[in-house]
Amino acid sequence: MNLPSTPSFSLKNKRALIAGASSGIGLACAVALAEYGASITIAARRSQKLEELSASLKDKGISTELVELDVSKTDRILQTINRLDPFDILVNSAGIAKHSLSVETKEADFDDVMSVNLKGAYFLTMAVARRLMSANKSGSLINISSQMGLVGGQERAVYSASKHAVEGFTKSIAIELGSSNIRVNTICPTFILTDLTKPTFDDPKKLSWIKSKIKLGRVGKVEDIMGAVVFLASDASALITGSSLVIDGGWTAE
Repeated sequence: MNLPSTPSFSLKNKRALIAGASSGIGLACAVALAEYGASITIAARRSQKLEELSASLKDKGISTELVELDVSKTDRILQTINRLDPFDILVNSAGIAKHSLSVETKEADFDDVMSVNLKGAYFLTMAVARRLMSANKSGSLINISSQMGLVGGQERAVYSASKHAVEGFTKSIAIELGSSNIRVNTICPTFILTDLTKPTFDDPKKLSWIKSKIKLGRVGKVEDIMGAVVFLASDASALITGSSLVIDGGWTAE
């Protein structure tokens, strides 16, 4: 009997770009991909944070490239990606949130969120894809979306709109790039405890609401995302594209 072999989770000889790597989920993704053998380039707006992360990774024997990158500046995205060798893996974790009641949304806040979460994600994904296509290489492009890209949430109309849009363009791009063997997927986390989300968790009323929705009875940790990003980046997910990997503790099961 010929037994099947488990596809490899190894990322050895793969180049990975992690945008929004200076903290939170992006930082965790950078660590995970490096631990599985990828050569990582970490990118974010805050160069000091990148240098701190690079030093910590170096202590673990992991070397990195650093790129200062504001994904809301599309011209900067193109300049940066075009001067670098093609990336086999993209993890776009750059994102911002400005929560308010929908009737109190400020236009400036709307524009800021969309410029990073939607426009930045879109043009970064396409810039990396074009470099792969020009080099005739396959790849795995991963956008960090949110469970709010699948449902709605209080005080999150703008954020949810941006993430619903990410879900939409990811599916469309996956259809277009399938023939080039470039896969495009999203990861949709629930509330993950990070510096960005700490103010929400510090509010007893909001924390109670979050815990009531997460069926596993606990909030998310960045470690909950690490295995998922390795899976989507690796050959273990070779037939997965245009999909959303939902890590929400059962929030959207209702």
